[in-house]
Amino acid sequence: MLAIEECAPTLLSDSMSAMRILYIDIDSLRPSHLGCYGYHRNTSPNIDALAAEGVHMKQVYVTDAPCLPSRTAFFTGRFGATTGVVNHGGACGEMPAESSGRGWHSRYSQTTLAACLTQLGLHCASISPFPRRHSAYQITHGFHETFDTGKGGLENADEIYPHVKDWLDRKGSDDNWFLHVNFWDPHTPYDTPEEFGSPFADEPIDPWVTQEIIDKQRKSYGPHSATEVPEVTNILPDHWPWGVGEIKTPEDAKTHIDGYDAGVLYADMYVGKIVADLERLGILEDTAIIISADHGENLGELNVWGDHQTADEHCSHIPMVIRWPGVTDHRAGQDVDGLLYHLDLPPTILGLLGGKAPDEWNGKDYSGELLRGGDVGRESVVISQGAWSCQRPVRWLNWLLIRTYHTGMKEFPAYMLFDIDADPHETENLAEQHPDLVGQGLKYMDEWMRDRMEESEKGDPFHIVIQEGGPLHARFPSEMWTNYCERLRNSGREEHADWLMANGGRPRD
Repeated sequence: MLAIEECAPTLLSDSMSAMRILYIDIDSLRPSHLGCYGYHRNTSPNIDALAAEGVHMKQVYVTDAPCLPSRTAFFTGRFGATTGVVNHGGACGEMPAESSGRGWHSRYSQTTLAACLTQLGLHCASISPFPRRHSAYQITHGFHETFDTGKGGLENADEIYPHVKDWLDRKGSDDNWFLHVNFWDPHTPYDTPEEFGSPFADEPIDPWVTQEIIDKQRKSYGPHSATEVPEVTNILPDHWPWGVGEIKTPEDAKTHIDGYDAGVLYADMYVGKIVADLERLGILEDTAIIISADHGENLGELNVWGDHQTADEHCSHIPMVIRWPGVTDHRAGQDVDGLLYHLDLPPTILGLLGGKAPDEWNGKDYSGELLRGGDVGRESVVISQGAWSCQRPVRWLNWLLIRTYHTGMKEFPAYMLFDIDADPHETENLAEQHPDLVGQGLKYMDEWMRDRMEESEKGDPFHIVIQEGGPLHARFPSEMWTNYCERLRNSGREEHADWLMANGGRPRD
């Protein structure tokens, strides 16, 4: 049975006769490349306008990166360490079987976000290619409508928007709906339409990318590194028209980042079109708009260019802009501090609608704090990455500790400690200088995992992933592993090939 209770009156339900919620989910959207989060380029005028009318949460982290684990956690309300979904394949790319305990309905299907919203009387729809891309149909449980845009995430916003407009024209004026819209433009390959051009060609990038850093990265290795931007080769595929195959100079880095930022701006342009549609239909002031992402993106940090292969600050930190009439009006334009998980949003949505989250959910309801203007946040957040590497970091105060169990074919040590305030691009590992902070981070991590073991469906899923040979995208041994080691030998990096063949995904000392 659902653990959600009948709707109780709240400030929201007392003040509104209809509720419409638009959740725009922009894949790979990194908050530090949005104007409302302080970016120097004008990549997001429409998102910034929504932030000026609402709030933007400054420190929201996905529990599990990247795509499949993140959206599974969000829509089911549970950590990947609870469900076991931390990978893109293998046993930990699937929801756990309920076996003999399954009733008429599966337990998970009755406690997703959409299932809970449905019980509260909302009509739920999703416009996204994601479920079929990843065989992730667990996120669709409870939706009345799902529409697959058909290209598996290679759609530009101009291919998704017509379906959004059509749905709004047909059903937008109805009362009480939740619409999930999924854009992909910042995700590689960078493929904004040719006529859009390169809007930031004349604008500088952040000067942290120096020739010294690039030279150091080029002596290292890894898929999507400075020497192999597209993955394990330096040749961009035909469907990746913007960017470079290698990062040799700061000018190459700029070309790469220009491609990413063009994708952000292109998605933002269609966010503006959707907002204009809501205004045209006369429902903008009755519609809550939430902008977020499934994960961020590495743009050179930890020698990853244009992908989401780590659980570091930039892959795990996501934007969350909330413009909710009647809720955020009194805080318009404010940034809201406090460490949060992305799966804190679903119980908060239910709380604002007068409902209660299922007892099994791991998120916290911050609806009262949003209504009253109080503080939000946790003492620390623990994150995971199990698709490209096996990493479990913890974020607290200004610190990020990354514990690596499997490197994903990269030159990672077992422990990396960064002062994110002083070193936002993670250029100096402070683990050896601060063993006390490493110990404090490990204590946070251990206490968090202790709680997960009480509810976990599979034990620690990292054990399973590593027993299978590692994350789906970097399993050892594999043809990809062998071919990449051959490339390393042919490009003068024999010692790295020898290490990878002898040690698999084991971290460096």
